[in-house]
Amino acid sequence: MVESTRREWPLKRLMTEIIGSGPKSSEDMTREQAMEAFRRILNDIPDPTTLGAFWLANRWKRNTPEELAAYIDVMAEESVSFGVPSCDPLDCGANYDGKNTSALLGVGAGVVAGAAGTPVVVHSGERVPTQKACAYKHVLDELGVRTALCPEESAAMTDDIGFGFYYQPHANPEVHALTDRRDQMGVRTFVNTIETLANPARANAHLGSFYHLPYAKRIIDTFAASEQYDVDRIVMFQGMEGYDDVRPGSTKVAVSTDGELEDFDIETAEYGMDMTSDDLAVPDVAADSARITEEVVSGDRTDEFADAIALNAALRIYARDDADTIDEGLVMAREAMDDGRAAETLAALKAF
Repeated sequence: MVESTRREWPLKRLMTEIIGSGPKSSEDMTREQAMEAFRRILNDIPDPTTLGAFWLANRWKRNTPEELAAYIDVMAEESVSFGVPSCDPLDCGANYDGKNTSALLGVGAGVVAGAAGTPVVVHSGERVPTQKACAYKHVLDELGVRTALCPEESAAMTDDIGFGFYYQPHANPEVHALTDRRDQMGVRTFVNTIETLANPARANAHLGSFYHLPYAKRIIDTFAASEQYDVDRIVMFQGMEGYDDVRPGSTKVAVSTDGELEDFDIETAEYGMDMTSDDLAVPDVAADSARITEEVVSGDRTDEFADAIALNAALRIYARDDADTIDEGLVMAREAMDDGRAAETLAALKAF
């Protein structure tokens, strides 16, 4: 480890002097301290005990937007390999550690949104801690879609099809290299948050999920404080299992456009969608989600899963500002499903 000086902040010194004294007495790091800390982590400098303690201290202290912005800026500089499509898509930043019980609707929703004229990009890794559950990659694999793409191929997929997938080992390799150490923690760390903000397509609009509204505000403020990411529109909502699927019933949505923040609720019953979370549960998330996606976009399925995919597509259309309201987005999504464009988009995705 690099020897401490007044200008250098190894993780052990940050622990003893800034963040490691407990949740009530700890202090926040400066941008420079947080940037140096994450550079050291990416360069594999801290010993495992110190790194684990640092991650845990960040968890109990709760990171400020300024600290998170420092982390994502270092990630952009030293880890993310960007593949920028021409179409300026919507970046969907779902939790990489995935879902365990309910169908993953984002592939179907992204395909429908892309067919309706809203290009969408998604990104995930391979069984990411802590849940190591089903993420975008696993549903796409079940569909027979190529996922081990380099970022340039992902960008081409997005431009050609309207839906693109970015694979973490290729699009964010240094963060991916932390997987084993993260697995030893047993709890989520701030890396679980920042990897969802990697935005490898450099999109100007971001869609993400949250458990509580203050977290949504923290992510909005993180992008505002970032010097590497220029995201003008951010839509955050309470997703099922923390993922980017709208939950049945009431869903809180927070929207930031050029710094102006508003929030509202999606009531699924208002769209004639009489369903519960149990109705969207499946025994095999990857295989069943793939099968459901194919059946919905082909028009062979018109049940609660078709309703849920249409609503999630509508949210994506709205999030990119291609529709003024969720209702308008839902009309666009339904049309793309009914006239065969969604089925054609999925076929093109599988053939890419």
